[in-house]
Amino acid sequence: MDLFTTTALATVLAGFFVGIVVGLTGMGGGALMTPALIFLGVGSGNAATIVTADLTAAAVYKTGGAAMHYREGSPNLRLAGWLILGSVPMAFLGPWLVHHFANGDSDQLDTTLKTMIGIALLFAASTYALRLYVNLRRVRRGGPPADPDPKIRPLPTFLVGALGGLLVGITSVGSGSVIMIALLMLYPGLSAVKLVGTDLTQAVPLVLAAAISNIAINGLEWEIAIPLIVGSVPGTLIGARIAPRVPQSFIRRGIVVVLTMSGVALLYKAGWTPIGDSDSSPYVVAAVGIAMIVLVPLIWGLIRKQEGMPMFGSPTIAELEKLPLDKGNRANKKPAARS
Repeated sequence: MDLFTTTALATVLAGFFVGIVVGLTGMGGGALMTPALIFLGVGSGNAATIVTADLTAAAVYKTGGAAMHYREGSPNLRLAGWLILGSVPMAFLGPWLVHHFANGDSDQLDTTLKTMIGIALLFAASTYALRLYVNLRRVRRGGPPADPDPKIRPLPTFLVGALGGLLVGITSVGSGSVIMIALLMLYPGLSAVKLVGTDLTQAVPLVLAAAISNIAINGLEWEIAIPLIVGSVPGTLIGARIAPRVPQSFIRRGIVVVLTMSGVALLYKAGWTPIGDSDSSPYVVAAVGIAMIVLVPLIWGLIRKQEGMPMFGSPTIAELEKLPLDKGNRANKKPAARS
């Protein structure tokens, strides 16, 4: 193994900075790490190699986060159990399905994975917007009462786990974004701490199953996995420690912009060229980023207006991100009364 190279240093730094973001916001692990390593050219930019290394590192740092939440008593273990029943088998099966679809052709496998990762990134970005919209409607309608121990809905929860497991097993994206918004919609009274704790608890066996399956098919390049773990674990711990003192709202919105731009760039890299050709992809990606920064706030304002609220003002994005909270009903009384 050649661990002392410029590529290894770049991997450590990428893991460290993404780890900080994960510790700060609880989102963006695989969704940020996988495209970052692909664009850095780690492992020659081979998607299967990078997904495998990313899942292996995630199995390490998510275990630490889940242990902390378990010690605090925040996970809903029955809910996590139904998610695990659906997610673990599909996480193990997903990589084999893609490998079978590619017929053992490494180039076809790489193109397929980059296409699916690009779609998964756009899906993850859209789930964040959906989460804000769901919370906006709750504010408008007074919000559900807090319910720390909701009645479990086995079949929908199992299916959410299965979809999330398939997505994570193939792309390493989705355990903290797709599953989270699904839980938010299925169990609206569950507090934010319970949501995060439950999601992290089910994510450990999910990511571990996905990592084992990918290692069995693709092998594991330790020269990528070890620097990734070395960077991401302390980054996650530092991010979690400074989270109370850092405004997360701007970081989360920045993540959504980055996810969208990365998703579009990966689709171009995989040969999808709806506008121009592969050479024009930097301009298209930049245009998408500028459009999101300029146009999305205006679109959001129009959505607020349709809900009977002023285009700008309270409830702010930061207030909406904090829902559902046990104490969050205080945040939604004021805007609901004003509207």
